[in-house]
Amino acid sequence: QALSEIVGMGGGGGDPQGTRVRPLSKRRVDMHGFCKPNDFQRSPYLSARGNVANIFRGSTEEGYKAYHADKYDEDKNPNGIINFGTSENKLCFDLMSKRLTQTDMNLMEPPLLQYPDWKGHMFLREEVARFLTYYCKAPAPLKAENVIVLNGCGSLFSALATVLCDPGEAVLIATPFYGGITQSVFLYGNVKLVYAYLDSKITGTSTRPFQLTVEKLEKALQDARAEGVTVRALILLNPQNPLGDIYSLSELRDYLEFAKRHELHVIVDEIYMLSVFDESATFHSVLGMDRLPDPQRTHVMWGISKDFAVSGIRFGTLYTENQDVANAVASLCYFHGVCGPVQHKVAQLLRDREWINQVYLRANHARLKAAHTYVTDELKTLGVPFLNRNAGFFVWIDFRKYLKTGTFEEEMLLWRRFLDNKVLLSCGKAFECSEPGWFRIIFADKTHRLQLGMQRIRKVLEEREQEILAEEKEQPCQSDQDGKADSTDEVIFVSRHQEPNCAGGSNLGDLIGLLQQQMRSSDWLQKNTEKAEQFA
Repeated sequence: QALSEIVGMGGGGGDPQGTRVRPLSKRRVDMHGFCKPNDFQRSPYLSARGNVANIFRGSTEEGYKAYHADKYDEDKNPNGIINFGTSENKLCFDLMSKRLTQTDMNLMEPPLLQYPDWKGHMFLREEVARFLTYYCKAPAPLKAENVIVLNGCGSLFSALATVLCDPGEAVLIATPFYGGITQSVFLYGNVKLVYAYLDSKITGTSTRPFQLTVEKLEKALQDARAEGVTVRALILLNPQNPLGDIYSLSELRDYLEFAKRHELHVIVDEIYMLSVFDESATFHSVLGMDRLPDPQRTHVMWGISKDFAVSGIRFGTLYTENQDVANAVASLCYFHGVCGPVQHKVAQLLRDREWINQVYLRANHARLKAAHTYVTDELKTLGVPFLNRNAGFFVWIDFRKYLKTGTFEEEMLLWRRFLDNKVLLSCGKAFECSEPGWFRIIFADKTHRLQLGMQRIRKVLEEREQEILAEEKEQPCQSDQDGKADSTDEVIFVSRHQEPNCAGGSNLGDLIGLLQQQMRSSDWLQKNTEKAEQFA
């Protein structure tokens, strides 16, 4: 019975394969990615839900496990796996280790070793309120009584899903999205996700690839309701993971007004808000809006793991004006508390505004920008399309031209091929992307690992390109036009697939390919790309 409930995961909002027209009970089995109940052997030692948790694994966890068993080390294991799959900032250990070991961090008083208020020590909640007031540009001071502290945003997603939804109800989210949310809302609360599928094609009111619009949210919600699914909330990721999109104030207002019309709670995850590394991009927090359409149903999350490059310190915070929600979540803080000494360290960190602004953020943004530039320049050299964004630690890459048949099975084979060549990426299926062939790469890493990792990626892609060319020579009249990216300013370097000419156009195709190869290997491309981007 529990396994049959897994089949109900997903749904809503324009699935191109048409899976949403089927009843929820008949829908896809692999909600998170690649768990296969057909291969599953029930454990006699586990409950039904324990067995569900046991098989709830995807490519992300498989790759993560392989990485930890064979980590790259420049001296001890130079042939190990380089991790471009886990969203961590590995650029600022020097800054953070120095700050976290200064004398003001080393306080040990009795209250820190005793049970706290489950919402968090008041000294920390007050500091969080001041911090968010400043960096979210709140129009009025935020209140400590509206702050709750938990051990990470995953715990916050789990707690909010549990207190806002009953088992079997659903939360609306746009795909692609960070796949860990699926586990967070389902494993404890048995809450489903309804998907509003976004795609790379620019249609209707869209002005960029994978753009979230109210129309797409409306369709997903109505499709779910037509199938008898009760949707209680909407999740917004801003900046968006894995796309790197930053929502404008007008977009945020439109999403919140949509939620208000349908009496949906809105969970806004702003965990990358200080990781916008280019001055040309401006982040707008929901907490900075002059007026929230429905403040009692708007709940904002943030944590230090991304913006302060300390994913090993489990700290997340929720800001909500709804005291019923706050008290219900606080009841679950007993299971997800943050230890006293860590609360003290976080408070000291957040109150050091001068160090954050003058030292840390300046250095972090410069390092993120340099690493992003290196990886995207490599992708340009390879002629690989990608979304050019300026937030987060990731680039959303279009590898569709390396899939001959354009299926998720082929995407998975390419993902495994990267892993076999000792580089871990995240494939689009792990984010419930509707189009096979998109991958996420993490660039927030040291130069030597970026260089070696990109060399390994290049090797796989060049081998795959040769294989496809050999296959096309055997079947010269087959076209791969469906695998092309949209030709827009938003997607840089559109896929180089050409329409085959069966009347003897191979010489022209070879010439075009030669010219493109020369362009990519010369300074012409770099110089003209920089000029074009100045005017884009």
